[in-house]
Amino acid sequence: MPEQFHRPVRRPSSAFDNIAGSGDSAEAVRVAHATASALLTRARADESGESTDRLIAFTAEHGIDDIAELWAVAPAVSLPGSLWRLYLLQLAIHHDPRTAALLYERGRVELASADAAVAGAPAPASPEELVALIDTILRGVFRGDFSVALDRAAAFCRVQVSGATHIADDYEATEPGRASELTARARRLHTYANDLSAAAGLWRADGLL
Repeated sequence: MPEQFHRPVRRPSSAFDNIAGSGDSAEAVRVAHATASALLTRARADESGESTDRLIAFTAEHGIDDIAELWAVAPAVSLPGSLWRLYLLQLAIHHDPRTAALLYERGRVELASADAAVAGAPAPASPEELVALIDTILRGVFRGDFSVALDRAAAFCRVQVSGATHIADDYEATEPGRASELTARARRLHTYANDLSAAAGLWRADGLL
């Protein structure tokens, strides 16, 4: 009888709003920091970029359950916490790029800030272009300026917050359940934007651990 191999569960984008850490022990946090640092160091040392491409492709195809067990327990504003949030963003966009594009375009139109320019998506951005954008941002974590990648991800979140909030208002009278889902998503994205911005500042000050 052939061996049965477990394929990591690909989480749906709804889990982006509901997922929680698996524990908070000191040892788990220590392992989270150690693995995040080792992964970042190894990817940056590979000048060919192949390690980065494999990481991005693997998480896009298989999900993030294994990473979740290591990094979800880390503080939000930390190296593993930042990587965890970036991978959640990637997974949510890959899983449902059409919704991501809808939220992003509405946010781009409504938001009176430079966040859309900082994030770097085309205007308007197709679902395929948003998938390419989040992969580019994640690639920048391992191949470019880490703080810039975090700032771009934070800006992306803020654009989506604006879009989700405005579309939630549109649905409030006719589909209150959908409005509540979008509002919850906006709140989570707002938190992520703040976390990623704070992490970017710490990285520039050599203080992100």
